[in-house]
Amino acid sequence: MTLLDHLPTSSHVSQDRIDRAVWPSTSTVDCGGRLWVGGVSLTDIADQFGTPSYVIDEADFRARIQHYRSALPGVRVVYAGKSLLTTTVARWVTEEGLGLDVCSAGELAIALAAGVDPARIVMHGNAKTVDELREATTAGVGRIVVDSLTEISHLAALVRHPQQVLLRVTPDIDIHGHRAVNTGVADQKFGFTLDDGPFNEAVARISAHELLTLVGLHCHLGSQITDQALYGQAIRRLVPALADIRARHGVTLGELNIGGGHGVPYLTGEPELDLGALWATVSRTLEESCAAECFPRPNIVVEPGRAISARAGVTLYRVVTLKTRPGGRTFVAVDGGMSDNPRVALYDAKYSVALANRHAVGPVAPMTLVGRHCEAGDELARDVLLPADLRPGDLLAVACTGAYNHSMASTYNTVGRPPLVAVHRGHVRELVRRETVADLLSRDRGAPDIRPASSSYNSSGCAALLHGE
Repeated sequence: MTLLDHLPTSSHVSQDRIDRAVWPSTSTVDCGGRLWVGGVSLTDIADQFGTPSYVIDEADFRARIQHYRSALPGVRVVYAGKSLLTTTVARWVTEEGLGLDVCSAGELAIALAAGVDPARIVMHGNAKTVDELREATTAGVGRIVVDSLTEISHLAALVRHPQQVLLRVTPDIDIHGHRAVNTGVADQKFGFTLDDGPFNEAVARISAHELLTLVGLHCHLGSQITDQALYGQAIRRLVPALADIRARHGVTLGELNIGGGHGVPYLTGEPELDLGALWATVSRTLEESCAAECFPRPNIVVEPGRAISARAGVTLYRVVTLKTRPGGRTFVAVDGGMSDNPRVALYDAKYSVALANRHAVGPVAPMTLVGRHCEAGDELARDVLLPADLRPGDLLAVACTGAYNHSMASTYNTVGRPPLVAVHRGHVRELVRRETVADLLSRDRGAPDIRPASSSYNSSGCAALLHGE
């Protein structure tokens, strides 16, 4: 008999901990109640690299790319690097045959450092600087998504070699999501609306330039979309725009990039975008719209980010303290918080949390997971069910943190950002080391010179720095 036979409550909690719709596909729980990902115990990762730590499952990440390629035949898939990007991640993406979308000079530099073919890079951004455009054109990126008339002027002055561009447009489709990620409506900062003068002026100015080639239109409706019909609506509005460009400017564009924003579940039972249904909707709508406009079928491009990286990632925390307020909530404070995951404060995001180092003994109770930062809104998960016997020193894992956690992390309260650790078939590899106090002080011109601390975890790192060790 195992411990689970004696503790049926623990068995139930154990099973709940690894809903593979939310957790990495390689997640398992051993007989001691320890959570494993990629063939590696999360307790071992916490011991080696400290907490908080980001963990990314390479097999899960690659498998989701492969699913996209098989579910969307004939569609070009470009990974949205803003969700999670390091040189290693960029190599995974290109090794699996995807293009890479970058949104800044920094992301472009990571892609180039990883050896990504510039022709497979798409450069985004609504306020690209002259320097960023210069770096993109000099590198020879495959596409630049033009977002404004000002950007066209900058490109016209900078470009020295033929450059293909896309025009970002807003089809004015409301996904009825959080206002911060509802980017397909007209009243927001991105792109051109289809029915205004600047849109036609942009087409004319690009078409008149001898080195700029307009190859298609781009749109992005928003994030966490689970209704494939919204992409069909976008196509119904964009294909007539393509036909209008042909009629007005004599240019037949052959590419339609319908962006990403594909929804994934963060909690058990939440919906996700069905790629098979998406492909059926896109194919049918494209055929009908093109036939109605007598327009040749353009190539379709999608740009998933979260849908590839989110569920491949978990974040590890140590419990520091617990407080139960009379008649109120139980607060579980951990050694991370909004600096390593700002999404809860920004979007009221929800997360699944599990005890990772042992089986629970007894029942579960609703608790609020909070961080270490000087903000009342520093919460990581509200009213999640955690073991009633939770205690300081326990290891907690938060699921679905592979997207927009590492990439959006800050150094609030001068807390260094966590390491990013990849797991694969029982092996561990540190992709990005922990940010140390020495790293942070190195940018402070008034601070004395301090040599960088070791990349390995050192809980007494601050004391060592203070004593000059």
